[in-house]
Amino acid sequence: MSETTSPVVEEPVELLPSDWREQVRALAEEKDAVILAHNYQLPEIQDIAHHTGDSLGLSRVAAEVDASTIIFCGVHFMAESAKILSMDKTVLIPDARAGCSLAETINADQMRAWKAENPGAVVVSYVNTTAAVKAETDICCTSSNAVDVVDSIPADTDVLFGPDQFLGAHVQRETGRENMHIWMGECHVHAGINGADLKEQVESKPDAELFVHPECGCATSALYLVGAGVVPQERTKILSTGGMITAAKETTASTVLVATETGMIHQLEKAAPHVNFEPVNRAAVCKYMKMITPAKLLRSLQTGTDEVTLDVEIADAARKSLERMNSIGTTAPTAN
Repeated sequence: MSETTSPVVEEPVELLPSDWREQVRALAEEKDAVILAHNYQLPEIQDIAHHTGDSLGLSRVAAEVDASTIIFCGVHFMAESAKILSMDKTVLIPDARAGCSLAETINADQMRAWKAENPGAVVVSYVNTTAAVKAETDICCTSSNAVDVVDSIPADTDVLFGPDQFLGAHVQRETGRENMHIWMGECHVHAGINGADLKEQVESKPDAELFVHPECGCATSALYLVGAGVVPQERTKILSTGGMITAAKETTASTVLVATETGMIHQLEKAAPHVNFEPVNRAAVCKYMKMITPAKLLRSLQTGTDEVTLDVEIADAARKSLERMNSIGTTAPTAN
């Protein structure tokens, strides 16, 4: 598959059999398959999956489970990561057209050119990148361990951080690192959650806690509002999706404002049903994530489509960048 995401197309509504859940689980058992679902998937997909979590946590599950087939309900780079760590297994994604606007912002040729302009720099790539870009990367990171990954690099060594500019800005603030070069990419969903949305919500719900994903355009605004005293620091948390679930279980607040893709609300409500979770922007919906439907999941199990394949040399190089970060931090997925 190319590094260019296919456009989202409108498709006719597919009728599901009333026993689709039973069929999915029965087929998974019959075909020795495990179903993995990202936190941003449709609630029905999250609930039927054997494991839910963030992209890297699920890829680690894919590498560790005994099942010979992995059904990855997420976007394409996530299924690629699962394949990178599980080359001996069959990895399927229910719709291979489910891409990622952030992963699209840099390709392997652009990465090679950036490296050539900055000889000697260490390349840190967010896991939201294609396998080909990971193959050009020294060490990968997730939103939960990006600060630790960058801190692990000698202070006098330049860092090329990409492709997410908002996560990069967050890491630069946290580390105080001046020799960090940031690629100006963004997730179209997270970029749309802006400071104006945040300020309005915070002012209307002054007692609420605030969970902000560092990819969000409003992460900078959140920290500014903290500094200005508009938002109390103790009620503002910059968190990965896995960190949000942990924080949800620990919060004493009755209302939590959530700044990330709205699919995350489902897992947060399951983790803390007594808390009222509200999205900062209800329009923050990833169309690519929602391309994975119950009908497509069922068809994937029935027909073995769409299979993810990778060039062995690219997979081997990409795996090294993932392995280098493995000991730095993990986000545990949830078993359903």
